[in-house]
Amino acid sequence: MGEPEEIKSIHMMVRGRVQAVGFRYFTWQTANVYRISGWVRNRDDGSVEIAAEGEKSDIQQFVKTIKKGSPFSRIKDVNIYEYETPKNYVQFEIKNTD
Repeated sequence: MGEPEEIKSIHMMVRGRVQAVGFRYFTWQTANVYRISGWVRNRDDGSVEIAAEGEKSDIQQFVKTIKKGSPFSRIKDVNIYEYETPKNYVQFEIKNTD
């Protein structure tokens, strides 16, 4: 086994048709596939907010999949902010609307 990769921690705001279409569950499933920890929640403004942390290559694949969206979603815009230090999330969870 190789050396562990650098851990990357990001915050995403996803806009478009992303509520009432199973997008949070899709995000949770995608996080599990790529071994991502963090959380996802709906926002009152109709967007979805995601905090994600994992190895750099896994984060890249996660972001790529989220930008494509779930079968019933329609992604219009994704803003990503990269944190300088890891957040040390233990698992990935679906949170209630903020």
